Amino acid sequence: MNIYESIRVALRGLTANKMRAFLTMLGIIIGVGAVIALLSVGQGVQQSVAQQIQSTGSNLITIMPGGSSSSNVRVAAFGQQQATLTTEDAKAIIDAQLPDVAAVSPEFGAGGQISYGGQTSFGSIMGVTPDYLIVHNVNVADGEFITQAEVDGVSQVVVLGATLAQSLFGDQDPINQTVKLNRANYRVVGVLEPKGGTSFGSVDNTAFIPLTSAQRRLIGGGRGFGVGQRVSNISVSAVSESQVDSAIAEITEILRTQHKIQFNQDDFTIISQKQILSVFDQVTGILTAFLGAIAAISLIVGGIGIMNIMLVSVTERTREIGIRKAVGAKRRDIMTQFLVEAIVLSVLGGAGGIAFGATISQLANRLNLGFTTVISPDAIILAVGFSVAVGLFFGIYPATRAAALHPIDALRYE
Repeated sequence: MNIYESIRVALRGLTANKMRAFLTMLGIIIGVGAVIALLSVGQGVQQSVAQQIQSTGSNLITIMPGGSSSSNVRVAAFGQQQATLTTEDAKAIIDAQLPDVAAVSPEFGAGGQISYGGQTSFGSIMGVTPDYLIVHNVNVADGEFITQAEVDGVSQVVVLGATLAQSLFGDQDPINQTVKLNRANYRVVGVLEPKGGTSFGSVDNTAFIPLTSAQRRLIGGGRGFGVGQRVSNISVSAVSESQVDSAIAEITEILRTQHKIQFNQDDFTIISQKQILSVFDQVTGILTAFLGAIAAISLIVGGIGIMNIMLVSVTERTREIGIRKAVGAKRRDIMTQFLVEAIVLSVLGGAGGIAFGATISQLANRLNLGFTTVISPDAIILAVGFSVAVGLFFGIYPATRAAALHPIDALRYE
């Protein structure tokens, strides 16, 4: 009996016991569907966050206070942040006119309360300079951004992120209106275009004020930092993505000279978007694989169901097996027949699982979870391939048992 004839016989056997075949395949359908759905969610989250990170520019470099260990984790005392970066450091990088650096943005920020009239919102308050727009690839939707004159004059002006402006003003024009930032009055001079991101800390939920105003009045002065030049971080835009590494090397030398550092005991940490994305990909990759592994457990359960029903089938068809052997069927023919039936069950279950997983993914997209699920061909191949492997593995024992039956004993079986 060739393979095509074996498949035809297997399908005929399945149609003869439709309900039993469906219940047997149900475990495979649920398993494959769960694997595809969970992998699509994991890949959707990974792609969404990667796009958010890359939206700020693949050539973005961030300099943070505090040294780092070998794993690039910042070292600082518990509950403290090392004040090792200042506006003088940013000025030194700018004055050096490094060939691989396009723009420099010193930043000083913290969370705070932003209110207008009876509306109050909580978000980030960030002191910046005009180069923030260039470094972070941000555009102004209405009004204008912070100017150098406003930075020099310690002006009490503010530019609002899109989400923050909407929550405070609704459809009202916010330009030249006065908002309270931690109970201090600031005049709105601009609103940014939506950038995307999530909740607290995103550009859309941030109020931008002149760097000097943040340092000397709103944030620094309120915390007892006086008129110091401390910054939370310095963001740098490299000329291109290919020049990021050389820009990091140049900045490192400038800051070591600025801080009089010897023996490479840096009191600052430099991280590029490429490094952040690489770490995130590793974390989400592990998480996605973990979710897929959990879902694969149901495939194993489905495989056990296939083995169970195939053992029942061997018992029911004992006389049939005896007749086939009596008319010349070989051991391998009987084994092939039952293996094909097990694989057909798993393949049909896998096909149903693909449809089930795709349906779940589409339903998840309608829930507006903040990301779009991604069903990749790799996920489908993995799920279906694993289901076929499960059918083959759990079909071996029943097939071997059927092939081992003695023709005389099989013909005598009642």
